[in-house]
Amino acid sequence: MSVAAQGVLLESLSFAALPLTTLLSFALTSLLIELTPGPNMAYLAVVAAGEGRKPGLATVAGVALGLALLGLAAAVGLAELISQSRPVYEVLRWAGVLFLLYLAFDAWRDAALDDAPRDRSSLSYFRRGLVTNLLNPKAALFFITVLPAFVDPAGPLLTQNVALVAVYVAVATAVHAAIVVLAAAFEPILTDPERERRVRRVLSLLLAAVALWFAWSTRM
Repeated sequence: MSVAAQGVLLESLSFAALPLTTLLSFALTSLLIELTPGPNMAYLAVVAAGEGRKPGLATVAGVALGLALLGLAAAVGLAELISQSRPVYEVLRWAGVLFLLYLAFDAWRDAALDDAPRDRSSLSYFRRGLVTNLLNPKAALFFITVLPAFVDPAGPLLTQNVALVAVYVAVATAVHAAIVVLAAAFEPILTDPERERRVRRVLSLLLAAVALWFAWSTRM
């Protein structure tokens, strides 16, 4: 490859005035954060193991959109405004906790329905993934605490922020999709109704535990 071609390649990789090393460092940081157990990981495992890959991937799409919207809000300063307003933050935080508890209850209720058909569409799972993340102040705090450390104050701030948000959403979506694929692999094992019911109840209890952990870890 010629020197000129190498220069073009590096320029294309170093978009938004951010060097490639910064983008790779941020991507690694995002990966480590996403591999830490949290609400998204727990709920995606519940959906994929109980409902299959298609509902799980629909939920992943909703989660991705939610993260992107939070990231864009942080880029224009809305997330920081929320974090500085204690009442607004608490309302958002407890709404997220209650929504997770509702999802846990819904999973438990599904387990009690035995073999009754479930008529939820992919759009329904997409909406649940979206709402779960829009009500997640911890994700918003990531965008206003961790992300700025990778921004060059001398460069175009909005462009850099949007680029980093895109990197984070891409990494998070890859991790979430992998969780869905792995969890969905267990769906055929759940063909026995009694076994499926027990697994669903265990997963719903774990999701409820995650909701309580979320309430504790996001307190200010």
